[in-house]
Amino acid sequence: MLADWHLGHLIAKPLLMPLLVTYVITRGAPRLLVAALLFGWGGDLALLFDAEPAFLVGMGSFAVGHVCYLVLFGKRLANPLLGGAYALALLGTVALLWSDLPADLRIPVAGYSLLLTAMAFRSSALGLRAGIGGALFLISDTLIASGVAEWPQLPRPDFWIMATYVAAQYLLATGSTATRDAGVP
Repeated sequence: MLADWHLGHLIAKPLLMPLLVTYVITRGAPRLLVAALLFGWGGDLALLFDAEPAFLVGMGSFAVGHVCYLVLFGKRLANPLLGGAYALALLGTVALLWSDLPADLRIPVAGYSLLLTAMAFRSSALGLRAGIGGALFLISDTLIASGVAEWPQLPRPDFWIMATYVAAQYLLATGSTATRDAGVP
């Protein structure tokens, strides 16, 4: 992505989540983790197409993945102060983006943002690794949303989106399996 090699992106992006799925399966990953990663893969595939329907399909696939993560995280306790910080981040981000988003994407993006923020917050209940993964997922998707809103972007925005996304999925996956390996229910 840094080299702006589009064909390389088209080849590599669809391989990332299946490789991670294969890795976590060898570590005895729970089915919900595998499902979350596969729904992420579905989102990745949809976002290869540059059209609003593909964006909505991708967002929907990622949303189902977030539900899988939320169920996987269970009812473990998470820090309520962190929850408050995430709530403020959600409200502030949606409020700032709202008027710059296309009108037909405002409600879907706000709903997705709520689900994503809940997943990011709840991931912290599994420990620092998964918590950082959840936060990076939130950052990655915020970068996407700011692009949809046509805000100024970092140089090579696709690189930063993919770097934070891949790190997020890896940290969520290994944080989830580390918790399982440690015998935490």
